Amino acid sequence: MSQGPNNEIIIVDDDPSVRDALSVVFSLEGYHVTSFADGQSLLNAARARTPSCILLDVHMPGQSGLDILKELNAQAYPAPIFIISGQGDIPMAVDAIKHGALDFIEKPFNAETVVSRVREAIEAWDRRREAGASADVLGVAFPGRDSLTPREREVLTQIAGGASNKEAGRLLGISPRTIEVHRARVMEKLGAKNAADLVRIVLSGGQH
Repeated sequence: MSQGPNNEIIIVDDDPSVRDALSVVFSLEGYHVTSFADGQSLLNAARARTPSCILLDVHMPGQSGLDILKELNAQAYPAPIFIISGQGDIPMAVDAIKHGALDFIEKPFNAETVVSRVREAIEAWDRRREAGASADVLGVAFPGRDSLTPREREVLTQIAGGASNKEAGRLLGISPRTIEVHRARVMEKLGAKNAADLVRIVLSGGQH
């Protein structure tokens, strides 16, 4: 069962050439595309219905992509959200991930690559939804567990299971670079020095 009506992709970018390029490639792939030039239009649409995926530019007139993520409560939003960022915006993209964006796409981008990354993210999202609560294998209690976001727990589950950044990224539908962002954040929250330390914290916590 598809979460998004007509397989809808929403694209939000104030640059018409970016909107047009992405609209064409996604339409050719059979997606229904809706595009907006500002964040407020997205907020109205995203509250009225759930698309399959949202692509949101980090630099917007008025509200920035970060502001929009916060207003949408992206951490709990029921569809993957990608941030589109320029090469100098990596710290901002990392910030966006902390606020619930699934992943980020850097400009200039290759349209085909964007399509395949979005498709992988949607498939991973569907798998996660079908798995439901069982997707969080961290059933054990350990110090700091409650401070982790659901996505951070998923990443920690992968790391604790011995997955590399690349393997974890493939399974969760996000780039290895973004896995690295989550991994660093999880280690910081749990006070772990390395991956082995993380595993120890999780395992020792479960024995209380």
